[in-house]
Amino acid sequence: MIPPRRDILVDGRPGDVLPADDRGLLYGDGVFRTLRVDAGQPRWWDDQLAKLSRDCASLGLIAPQPVVWRADLRQLAPPPADGILKLLVTRGSGARGYQPPDPAHTRRLMVFEALEFSPNPPAGLRLRICALRLGWQPRLAGVKHLNRLENVLARAEWDTPEIDEGLLLDQAGNVISGVMSNLFIWRGNRLLTPRLDRCGVAGVARARLMQRARDAGIEVQETELDLPAVYEADEVMLTNSVRGLRRVARLEAKHWPNSTISRQLTEYLDA
Repeated sequence: MIPPRRDILVDGRPGDVLPADDRGLLYGDGVFRTLRVDAGQPRWWDDQLAKLSRDCASLGLIAPQPVVWRADLRQLAPPPADGILKLLVTRGSGARGYQPPDPAHTRRLMVFEALEFSPNPPAGLRLRICALRLGWQPRLAGVKHLNRLENVLARAEWDTPEIDEGLLLDQAGNVISGVMSNLFIWRGNRLLTPRLDRCGVAGVARARLMQRARDAGIEVQETELDLPAVYEADEVMLTNSVRGLRRVARLEAKHWPNSTISRQLTEYLDA
């Protein structure tokens, strides 16, 4: 299989090299977003830039201005490009040691992979429960920071096409998310999603779906969810910024053969 073409800008210039003292490389000291591009238009672009800015603020980083990202985008993925776009901000270069440089000169990267998207399969996703448990760190909860080792180790637990995604639990056994996605369940005419105040990543697609569902009069609740609650759901769904909303067909031995609310929620999300 031919790998997709990958183009990279580092601080607005073509290149694929970072200095060895970049703190994103050394310590995971930075944040990122991954999103879909259709015909040169990034999906939910303003929401993505706003979330990136908030995550930067959580780490005490100065976020690049939207006009800077737009200039990079015009250079890297002009219309009619389709593919996956990744935006990264690191604290830049610094001396040896954990202490952040002051002042810090942040470094930005934009990575684009040209890709033709196929429709989401109607049959639904097949999930497994990951053995890895997410640790609690409220200071970083919700932030998509560059240190994603928990996700890397969880994704390494399977290498079979029969499984599409893994379900992550935290150290107390609460269901948090998928390895690459946020989780929603439909139960009792309510849309439920795990609280992310101790761990996990709060995705843009998650926030957008919650708001759109509320606007449509649906009760939406962020709450603690255990595995029995997921198994007892009328429907289970996952969201991310590349694939949008996808329904779950199977989790271990549990099977959900039909869609209940996912088609309607997909319309809300994509509107």
